[in-house]
Amino acid sequence: MQTTDVSNVHFDEEFDVVVVGYGFAGAAASMAAHDNGAKVLLIEKMAYPGGISICSGGACRSARDFDKAFQYLKATNGGRTPDDVLAVLAEGMTTIRDHIENLAGVSGAKVISSEGEAGRAGGNYPFPGWDTFYHSSIAEVPGFDPLTYYPHVRGFPAGRLLFKVIEDNLAKQDIEIRLETPALQLLTNSAGETTGVRVQASDGERRIKARKGIVLACGGFEANEEMKRQYWQMAPVLPVMARSNTGDGISMAQELGADLWHMWHYHGSYGFKHPDPSFPYAIRMKRLPDWFPEEGASARVQMSWIVVDQQARRYMNENDPYTQDTNHRAMELFDPVTQSFPRIPSHVILDEEGRKMYRLGMPAYNDWGISEHWTDDNLRELEMGFIRKAETLDELAELISVDAAVLNETIDLWNASCQLDRDEDFGRPPGSMMPIATPPFYTGEVWPLVSNTQGGPVHDADQRIISVTGRPIPRLFAAGELGSSFGYLYLSGGNLTECFVTGRVAGTNAASLESLD
Repeated sequence: MQTTDVSNVHFDEEFDVVVVGYGFAGAAASMAAHDNGAKVLLIEKMAYPGGISICSGGACRSARDFDKAFQYLKATNGGRTPDDVLAVLAEGMTTIRDHIENLAGVSGAKVISSEGEAGRAGGNYPFPGWDTFYHSSIAEVPGFDPLTYYPHVRGFPAGRLLFKVIEDNLAKQDIEIRLETPALQLLTNSAGETTGVRVQASDGERRIKARKGIVLACGGFEANEEMKRQYWQMAPVLPVMARSNTGDGISMAQELGADLWHMWHYHGSYGFKHPDPSFPYAIRMKRLPDWFPEEGASARVQMSWIVVDQQARRYMNENDPYTQDTNHRAMELFDPVTQSFPRIPSHVILDEEGRKMYRLGMPAYNDWGISEHWTDDNLRELEMGFIRKAETLDELAELISVDAAVLNETIDLWNASCQLDRDEDFGRPPGSMMPIATPPFYTGEVWPLVSNTQGGPVHDADQRIISVTGRPIPRLFAAGELGSSFGYLYLSGGNLTECFVTGRVAGTNAASLESLD
């Protein structure tokens, strides 16, 4: 284990609390530390803030009742996260709406929630306590246009609205923010306390002392191909949103002996590889509304496609209850005979009616220097090569190098299921089904995608990072998706609330420590 004993090391400058990573979690930690009297430095490796937070749907998962929220979180994590850690998140979900409203007041922003709306607004799965949940988000910031203010961001507008509110709040506090300042290494003293961080500044490397503590809020490892190869079986899994999330915080914490958890678990789905090999992100398929397992018949938004494997056969429900979280999992099958993943890539298939329904892809990223959008009629994407066209299914089979008889059989079975209004093979909701019968036909390769990882350093209820010996690493804290609490099934909007809740806990606890001086 490599550490740097700084007992006799010269520091270039000093702060009370140093926060690494400027997304929702890092911002929340910085504000909490500042509110508790700390002199705070917030650093970000990229030239622009926001991480993947700014690309999000912006809807923070809220709860009416602590006990119900805790029951649900306990079930959805399948025994993989300690009760006291989940209790902190559950409690935070009961107060997040008030917190967002307080933040919104600085910007004069309008806060809305799904509480009281017609229809079901609870959790994603029928676990105990599901009905306590709803979402809170920013609907409007006066005088602010997210498209012109953040032209380098693609995703949901509400994520940008929430980030603008965060920026407005930070601007009113005495918190120093430095962009293009990646953290390189955590520094310790002879007592094993985390005392500072070595960073890359514009004028060279600098050593920054943290008199009270350091908060790592620098996200996951979705853009680190080597880490993905080591922790996940299937490959490749393509990143969607941020090339900056390369697991830096995980590696730095491991240097100090941090234990890890939930490394297998990531939030993902399936989608398109960009035809331009230099483009750094994959493109998610259109986000359709989630549906509740016990109310599958109520899912009424038609999905215009099916997905088939490399033998032209369906193998999954293309519209899971929470498609953007679990639909990649069915692609993980490994064939030991052929030594391959016969579902990577798979093929999405639709007809002319499906092509005209809506845009198939949804770019999402936070990155200067690139630009990508998706057209409503999908014709530009046809020209680019995201999808390809054939006049008959036999021609389509030739395009994707599958047996035409098998493909025709798959489509016939699917169309028969649509007539029966019942998918007996994989249980796709009837309201999402539509036949594939009107030529021309379209196809595109689809791959497993990762939106964000949940794994990272183990932390306790105080957000202290825990070592492999089971003890806290002194003065080192985690926030956000750097070791998320979600270890089995995700709860939509849960990571956003987790960013604010864990950021506030980490920042508060770091600022409360006795100064090293």
